[in-house]
Amino acid sequence: MKLQLLAAITLVTPLFLMNSVRAENSQDLQKLLSTGECVNCNLSGANLSGAHLIGADLRGSKLQGANLVGANLEGADLTGANLAGANLTSAYVTNVNLKQTNLNGVNFTRATIHDSNVYKASMNDLNLTDAEIFNTGIGIGGEDAQIPDWD
Repeated sequence: MKLQLLAAITLVTPLFLMNSVRAENSQDLQKLLSTGECVNCNLSGANLSGAHLIGADLRGSKLQGANLVGANLEGADLTGANLAGANLTSAYVTNVNLKQTNLNGVNFTRATIHDSNVYKASMNDLNLTDAEIFNTGIGIGGEDAQIPDWD
C-alpha cells in the first residue's frame, strides 16, 4: 500500500509543478520575483499567471508569449518591452507605461486597462474581447486615435 502511494505521488508531483512560474532565463525570472525589477531581461514564455507585479520595472524586457493571465501590473513600467503574443486575459493593467511596447497579438480578453500610456506602441491583432478600457489610447474599428505621451 505504501509503495503504491509513493508511486502515485512520484507520478503526480510533476503535473503540479508544471504550472509553476518559469521562463527561458530562470535567473532573470528570479531577479524579477525577488526585486520587482528586471530591465532588459529575457522572460519570453514565462508563466507569470496571477503574479503581483505592482510597480515592476520591466523596461526593454522580452515577454513574448508570456502567460500573464490574472496578473496585476498596476504602475509597472514596460517601456520598449516586447509582449508579442502574450496572454493578459483578466490582467489588471492600470497606470502602466507601455510606451513603444510591442503589443502585437496580445490577448487582453476581460483585462482592465485604465490610465495607461501606449504612445508609439505597436498594437496589431489585439484581442480586446470584454476588456474594460478607460483613458487609454486603444481603439477598435480602425480608429485613428490621438495617443498622447505621458509627461
